Amino acid sequence: MAQSSIEWTEMTWNPVTGCTKISAGCKYCYAEVMAKRLQAMGIEKYKHAFKLALHEDALQIPYTWKKQKVVFVNSMSDLFHKDVPLSFIQKVFKTMRENPQHTFQVLTKRADRLLELHEQLPWPHNIWMGVSVEDKRVMHRIDELRQTNARTKFLSCEPLIGELPDMNLTNIDWVIVGGESGRKARPMNEDWVLDIMDQCQMADVAFFFKQWGGTNKKKTGRLLKGRTYDEMPEFNVEELQVGSIIE
Repeated sequence: MAQSSIEWTEMTWNPVTGCTKISAGCKYCYAEVMAKRLQAMGIEKYKHAFKLALHEDALQIPYTWKKQKVVFVNSMSDLFHKDVPLSFIQKVFKTMRENPQHTFQVLTKRADRLLELHEQLPWPHNIWMGVSVEDKRVMHRIDELRQTNARTKFLSCEPLIGELPDMNLTNIDWVIVGGESGRKARPMNEDWVLDIMDQCQMADVAFFFKQWGGTNKKKTGRLLKGRTYDEMPEFNVEELQVGSIIE
């Protein structure tokens, strides 16, 4: 568990670490670089660097949080990786379901396995399910997400490395857009971003612009046409009954 500098969440929780690459968005994976750095620092959880690992002890951590949190789940992995057993995924979901005061944001590139397993998982309102959509080659992930029982569904178009024309945003609640960052960052075209924003506005979907990215993401910032876009999904009545999502 750690406080996060990611603009659309408050903290991260990693009951799984490590992953393998499956699409173009994975090419310069920030989590892989971070895992190697943490291994070099001697952090026990990352002693195997980016090799997939399950952390049973981490399942208890959310029970200890005293204040409501917005939590990015598995920022250092993918919960729906083929080598994560269904039984462990169910344990993670059990922890999230039993802590309704927190909002858990789960993000996967394995939308096919998500769709395969979704009926065997609980979907309370505090679990938001998202898929990564980096270019039009993986737009099928949107349709796979849409077919799940998740109550709040979102897209992370980051790193955005190509256009995403004519997305079907039916039953999608939130779209995050961000450019790749780091020494080898691939460029993001402003027209791609503006087109996604227009699609969100037409479909009445919350739009969040995270960053331009590049080799110096602090310098490029996150202004789009002179302003920031920090929209979030609207909370429904059942969510509000457990209190405000944001501290």
